[in-house]
Amino acid sequence: MSKDFRVHILGCSAAIPTSERHTTAQLLNYHNKYFLLDCAEGTQMQLRRLRLPMMKINHIFISHMHGDHYLGLPGLMFSYHLLGRTKTLNIYAPDGLKEIIELQFRISDLKTSYPIKYHLISQGNQLLYEDTNISVEAIEMHHRLKTYGFLFREKPALRNMRKDAIEKYNIPVEEISRLKAGGDFVTPDGKLITNDNITIDPPPIRKYAFCSDTGYTEQYIDQIKNADLLYHEATFLHDKVDIARQKTHCTTIDAANIAQKAGVKQLMLGHYSARYDDMKLFEEEAKTVFHNTILAEEGLCIDIG
Repeated sequence: MSKDFRVHILGCSAAIPTSERHTTAQLLNYHNKYFLLDCAEGTQMQLRRLRLPMMKINHIFISHMHGDHYLGLPGLMFSYHLLGRTKTLNIYAPDGLKEIIELQFRISDLKTSYPIKYHLISQGNQLLYEDTNISVEAIEMHHRLKTYGFLFREKPALRNMRKDAIEKYNIPVEEISRLKAGGDFVTPDGKLITNDNITIDPPPIRKYAFCSDTGYTEQYIDQIKNADLLYHEATFLHDKVDIARQKTHCTTIDAANIAQKAGVKQLMLGHYSARYDDMKLFEEEAKTVFHNTILAEEGLCIDIG
């Protein structure tokens, strides 16, 4: 398992925190870049408790405007100000969050020590962030108000050179980058050496899908297909499926069906209703449909791919 693509669970409860579970927040680390997914009450305390690098977070993604997914953000932003942050904070969210934050800061007469850049999420498949190695897309959920999940997708890496081929064909250093990009090599005497004889395939791209609050829908199955890890809400055990439908949430079986139909490698359940204490029941029930299921638990760190 690689340690350069991993997610830390900060909170996994639905609606209200319990004595043992905070509400939703996750920290994703990709090659020492940190992305915060939702920011419920107590998120900054969880970051400190788990000794995670709070000040390295430059991108925060808020799935929707229910309080259990963003109420920790004003406090975190205020702490950044007190700690003297100067680096730009990028916040990606549906309509409404900017208004809430700016109102709070205006009433408290706070002018932050750092720039804030808001990015409006308005539709599924929207490209929210990308760099040379990874991209983040919005996934449209089916909930009572506009709600989005997030797909973190690695970009394809260059091919890897075979050391024996470099020596065998005396390949010059200046040719390496072209060959890694897929080019063929021609020897000084004019012999063509095809790329598959001098390089090997790069590692397969890795994907993490964070599917926030949603009722059962298959509308995003194609988008999350073959993800290495799927986090999917499972607010209720399946005997409460009628309540789940009324509240536009999912059950364990719903989440497992999505995982199976999308062909993901591993499913992680979360967003459990506060009415439950025995979380093992969630795992056992989901495994009747999709065996490779685990539970989101506070403090858990999972390597992706």
